[in-house]
Amino acid sequence: MLLVDEGTVPAALDILFKEIVHAGRCFSAGGLSTVVTSKQARGRGYGRQLVTAARERMIAQSLDLGLFTCDRPLQAFYESAGWRVLPGAVLIGGTPQAPFPSDQPGFDKVTMSDFFSAAGRQAQASFHHSRIELYPGEIDKLW
Repeated sequence: MLLVDEGTVPAALDILFKEIVHAGRCFSAGGLSTVVTSKQARGRGYGRQLVTAARERMIAQSLDLGLFTCDRPLQAFYESAGWRVLPGAVLIGGTPQAPFPSDQPGFDKVTMSDFFSAAGRQAQASFHHSRIELYPGEIDKLW
């Protein structure tokens, strides 16, 4: 997604989609990746506007849930755009052969989420304090 203002792109992000299996159930999930705002445009609300629009897009696409990690200092920013901390959750990226967990040494990540569908909301508690296998691949390891 791009936010365009008077012919320039002050903010952009990727929304990634994947079917995941968690606690024996299949869910359609989306996640944010590569969220960026140009240095000269920071502090004007562009990033928040775009992250909010991405969440609304996931809801409109009838996903069960949204999941992603962010650096701990950005938690309040994402919460201001409607996302919530998923307590104790760890995302496992990479591949089954080369897992890339969000709680590895040197990382200071927090898992953000929202549960959109009835099935997602019903399963929400099963995601708390769990290790969630995304396995998006080698390129975008933690989406």
